[in-house]
Formats: sequence, C-alpha cells, structure tokens
Amino acid sequence: MNAVFLPVFHHFENGNVFTGSSGLFRYKITPSVVMATPKEVDHAASSIRAEYWHGLLSYEFSEIEGEKVFPMSEEGRVEMLNWLEENRLQQDHAENT
Repeated sequence: MNAVFLPVFHHFENGNVFTGSSGLFRYKITPSVVMATPKEVDHAASSIRAEYWHGLLSYEFSEIEGEKVFPMSEEGRVEMLNWLEENRLQQDHAENT
C-alpha cells in the first residue's frame, strides 16, 4: 500500500485544502491562515488541521476517526505527515491480523 502523501508547505500556507488517500485510509488537511499583512502569513497565529477516516465514502458521508491541529510550519507539516502515517499503519495492522 502507498504511503501518505502531502503537498509542499507552501500549498497550506496559501490556504489550500488537501484531501488524499492510501488504500481505504482517507484524510483531509485544512489550513487556518491568519495574515500579518496583506501579503505575509502570521505563522505563529496560523495552524493546519488534519482529519482522517477509513472507507469508501467521501468526507461528508464518513465518521471522522481522528483529528489533530499542527503548527503552520514545515516542522508542523512533517509532524502531521508522521501522525497520519502512524494512523494509516495502525489501521493496516488491524486489518491484517
């Protein structure tokens, strides 16, 4: 099964939502961007929220199994990627035992 994929940090810094999947593991990433100036993001006040679920249905029709908020930074993006991957692997293990 494929690993979790996330776009580059700049994608979230620009306020873009991202949804992805790996097998039946689904996830949605929603940034909350606070602007310091019209052209500059206030990283300390901004955040990125990750949610995940399993199954064939879309976000709107699924029960969210986990969610967590991360700092708006490259380190926060990496932490989020690791958190999603851990949860994906736990589900894979549960399905294979």
